[in-house]
Amino acid sequence: MNANRLIEQWRQQGRILEVEGANTVLWRMGQGETVICVHGVPTSGFLYRKLLPELASRGLEGVTLDLPGLGLADRPADFDYSWSGFATWYLKAIGTAGIRNFHLVVHDIGGPIGFDIIRRVPDRIKSLTVLNTLVNVSQFRRPWVMEPFAWPVVGRLWLQSARTPMFYVLNKTFGTRNINRAESAAYAQLLLGPDSGLAFLQIMRSFERTPTFEHGIKAALKARKFPAQIIWGKDDPALRMKKYAPHLLKALDLESYEVVYGKHFLQEDSSPAIASSIARLISAR
Repeated sequence: MNANRLIEQWRQQGRILEVEGANTVLWRMGQGETVICVHGVPTSGFLYRKLLPELASRGLEGVTLDLPGLGLADRPADFDYSWSGFATWYLKAIGTAGIRNFHLVVHDIGGPIGFDIIRRVPDRIKSLTVLNTLVNVSQFRRPWVMEPFAWPVVGRLWLQSARTPMFYVLNKTFGTRNINRAESAAYAQLLLGPDSGLAFLQIMRSFERTPTFEHGIKAALKARKFPAQIIWGKDDPALRMKKYAPHLLKALDLESYEVVYGKHFLQEDSSPAIASSIARLISAR
């Protein structure tokens, strides 16, 4: 199956969601308590295509949507692509979808975005599952493979790698061993989109790596009233487990984290294990 067919099949499983600021596509699978899965970069909701049915098979409703500027969402040039801008939009989106209270799963920069959602609506969060992300944002340095995207001229040139076989090599090296060329090409198309990735470059230049933002999300996590867990893809070369997982342990006041097979895109490699851990956390409430 080629990339176009993979994307079309994925698109058909979702529905268009009209949201102030930027429309998107929303996917909802299963019945039960709602589990919202927030993606990061350079991915989209496509990263959760294996996890959502696993959640559904465990009596939960798996939900994801594409952030503006990525995947099948709109890519307005004047959108606020900062993490707090995404959090503002996300709450509008799930409100439009009729979702009130929910369990939250975050990954990559979906972590800071999700943590800011928690800061704004802590009473609506029922549980939190953290996958390979960051919380010490003021000290964060992008992995070398992502840093060039934030540079004004070099970013556009580096983005062209998504049109070449190099993107497949980078996916295998940093993302997941469990990916074929068609799937990698689908990721590339969903990254570039109709604007050739210009909105993605805006996202990469809009990271809120400030002490103020960090203090806000850490205070929200410290004050949480809901259960939380950390699951890490053990071979992630981008957000290395031994460096970044301890930061989350401290922020969430947890003693340990779960380790699963996988690199940065652990959802590709270990969706059944992740879904089982989410279901256990929810059932233990």
